Amino acid sequence: MQTIVFATNNQHKLDEIRSILGEQFNIQSLSDIGCHADIPETSDTLEGNAMQKAQYIWDHYHVSVFADDTGLEVEALNGAPGVFSARYAGGEGHDSEANMQKLLHELAENNNRRAQFRTVIALILKKDVCPCGCTSIKEVHEFEGIVTGQITRERHGNEGFGYDPIFQPDGYDTTFAELGMDIKNHISHRARAVGKLADFLKKQ
Repeated sequence: MQTIVFATNNQHKLDEIRSILGEQFNIQSLSDIGCHADIPETSDTLEGNAMQKAQYIWDHYHVSVFADDTGLEVEALNGAPGVFSARYAGGEGHDSEANMQKLLHELAENNNRRAQFRTVIALILKKDVCPCGCTSIKEVHEFEGIVTGQITRERHGNEGFGYDPIFQPDGYDTTFAELGMDIKNHISHRARAVGKLADFLKKQ
């Protein structure tokens, strides 16, 4: 079984990723490897933040690692909240309720509710270049997943996390928070990015 670190301690993300990747991979969290650092996310792009987190783990632990960053990009708000989705309402923590309230307030009665969730995964893969493993190099890869939909005018559903109660994916008449994890794991932005990651890893 291949072991790889997912640079997060977010249990929702870990459960989702482990469900998608299946038993072929042993996915470890940051706490599993003893990393309790506050890894910086200072880039102004999803791609930059994902790579920044993966590079931190590579530099300090020298293991195969992937990191993700996800943003909700709303057409009427010129792509906001985007890279600031988790802290859209300000403050130090990730306050999902405050973030949703702010987004609904910003859209107000705007009839253009088009939006997309976009996930970027940065993978740094450790490659041994000699049989004993004493020398290794890194390979860097990037994967993207997008799901389009619209922002509802009210919250619906209790499952999921983040903006799930106000995001209705195209082709469905319910929000992510109403669909349940099984369906969401097949159609979500993260599922699509992780699917590409899994396809790549299975060929290694």
